[in-house]
Amino acid sequence: MGKIVVSQFMSLDGVIEDPGGAEDFDLGGWSFKLERGDEGDRFKLDEVMGADALLLGRKTFEGFAAAWPGREGDFADKFNTMPKYVVSTTIENPEWNNSTVIAGDVAGAVGELRDRYQGDILVNGSATLVKELNAHRLVDEYRLMLYPVILGHGLRLFVEGSSNTNLRLTSSQEVGPDGVIILTYEPAREGEPSA
Repeated sequence: MGKIVVSQFMSLDGVIEDPGGAEDFDLGGWSFKLERGDEGDRFKLDEVMGADALLLGRKTFEGFAAAWPGREGDFADKFNTMPKYVVSTTIENPEWNNSTVIAGDVAGAVGELRDRYQGDILVNGSATLVKELNAHRLVDEYRLMLYPVILGHGLRLFVEGSSNTNLRLTSSQEVGPDGVIILTYEPAREGEPSA
């Protein structure tokens, strides 16, 4: 059975919006102001290389589809060739190769993806999708690359109305010279202590 893995760049105050600066967020590009180092780069490459598929919301999918097809290298090659699933009610025929639209029963479709793949099904960005996955208890792991910056505003990963979920810390690692920390959490099983 595959595993739904939510991987996010996140500020100390929980903002995940536009870490790369490709959107219209006034603080966009905030993750590039701090160095995650070779270890952080290796973590992201290993994460993508170890994934079987991408599961994305419409906005993240459109941003990735505009950026990645023209790039080269191991990371780009994997992104461009791996199966991609976009949750959308407006996209009908995605042009990015190996892309399939999920419109309708998201929980049911994600359950089918878990059965289809043996490895990780990676979710990047896609805050609305993550909220829905969390509401249906479909997230198997959170990988948060926590940047030591407070942005003060912006789209947050866990917003008011998110499902109450106890998490258990399974690993932590500081990477780079600026104090970026990679935190990996799994939902705690009932009766199991959280982190």
